[in-house]
Amino acid sequence: MLFLSKTVNGLIERVGYFFSWLWIATVIVILISVISRYAFAQGSVMLEEIQWHMAGAAWLIGLSYTFVKDSHVRVDVLHERFSAITRTRIEILGICFLFLPFMFITLWELIPYSLSSFQQGERSQAPNGLPFRWILKMLMPCAVTFLLLAGLARLVTSLFFLYGKR
Repeated sequence: MLFLSKTVNGLIERVGYFFSWLWIATVIVILISVISRYAFAQGSVMLEEIQWHMAGAAWLIGLSYTFVKDSHVRVDVLHERFSAITRTRIEILGICFLFLPFMFITLWELIPYSLSSFQQGERSQAPNGLPFRWILKMLMPCAVTFLLLAGLARLVTSLFFLYGKR
């Protein structure tokens, strides 16, 4: 199980690294949009929508990446004062009673939402907007699945730390 946990973490790290490049692309698109709007008086709805689609995708995938890298926000004031075993027990309880139920409910709600968007071929309501809004909505359950896998991998690692062979 620990091998599976490490494999999931490795996959999420690679996907997260790939999606992190979207931040650079997002900044470039923002710069092009701002320069064209203010220097040439040529605003573009499509460029603005591309910005938030790319930022949204990078942010969604970035959630699981930060979870795997243990870079997410914690209440460190308390967390750092506990022993490693106490921190691990809190981690297990948090994953089992807060994280996993929330992820399952979120996934349960997101799947029909994104499928409906895909089936309708949802596009932007703006006249010159993006024709494929459903792509970002299809990414949402994928990102939550990655986050769920990251949480399960963390749970396995934590259980191994507490109950594995020493």
